[in-house]
Amino acid sequence: MRCITVKIGSNVLTRSDGRLDFTRMSALVDQIVELRSRGFSVVLVSSGAVASGRGEFHPEDAGMLDSVSSRQLFSTIGQAKLMNRYYELFRSSGIICGQVLTMKEHFLTEDHYENQKRCIDVMLAHGVVPIINENDAVSVTELMFTDNDELSGLIARMTRSEMLVILSNVDGLFDGDPAAPNSRVIREVRAGDTFGQENFSPEKSEFGRGGMLSKCSVAREVASEGIPVVIANGGTENVLLKIFDEPVGTLCTRFLTE
Repeated sequence: MRCITVKIGSNVLTRSDGRLDFTRMSALVDQIVELRSRGFSVVLVSSGAVASGRGEFHPEDAGMLDSVSSRQLFSTIGQAKLMNRYYELFRSSGIICGQVLTMKEHFLTEDHYENQKRCIDVMLAHGVVPIINENDAVSVTELMFTDNDELSGLIARMTRSEMLVILSNVDGLFDGDPAAPNSRVIREVRAGDTFGQENFSPEKSEFGRGGMLSKCSVAREVASEGIPVVIANGGTENVLLKIFDEPVGTLCTRFLTE
C-alpha cells in the first residue's frame, strides 16, 4: 500500500481549555479510514498528550511545577487519554491502532533505528495504524526533538512515505505577513523559491513546541529527498481527502529559506 505520514498538532486536537476536541479527532480518524479504503496506509504522528494531561489540572496546581516535571506529569496522563480515544475511534471502524513512543536517541544509532523501523513496518503489514509520539515522560531535555514536526519528517523518511501532511491551526504558507489582511496562501512552492522571515508567523503553538518556521524547515529537508509535503489547517473540513482533489494548504516540493 502507498504510505502517507500525517502529523497532527496539539492545537488541532485540543480545545482552548486544553481538553481533547473529540469531534475534531473523530473527523480526522474518519478521513484516515477513508484514505485506507482508497489504498493508502497511514502513519500518524500525533501531538496532544501534554496539552490533554494539563487539562486535568487546575491552573494553580499546574503552575506549581517546573517545566520538566509538568511535561512528565502531563504527558503520562494525557498520552493514556489520547490513545484511549484513538483506540475507540478506530475500533468503531474495524481498524486496530497501536502506540509507538520514541525518543531522538532512537534515530541516532543503527540498531535502534532499524528496530524501530521493523516495529512500524510490521504494524503496517498487519493493517495496524501506528500512532507515534515522543516519549515526553523520559526524554532528556538535551536530546528532545525540536517538536513533532521534526519527528514527522524522520518518520516520513523512515517509512518511505510518498507524502508528509502537517496539520496545524494555520492555512499554510503566505505570500506576506500572515497577520496582514491582504496576505494569501501560497498553494505550491517549487524548487528555487525563497522565503524570508516575513512569510512566517513568529508565534508558536499555544500547547505545543513548534511554529511555522519549524514546519518550513522540516518541509525543506523532507522535500529535498523527493517526498512532497503539505502544510494545511487541520480544522478544514475533510482536509486529508481534499488534499488529493483540490488545492488545500501549501504543497512543498523543493524550496529554500533565507
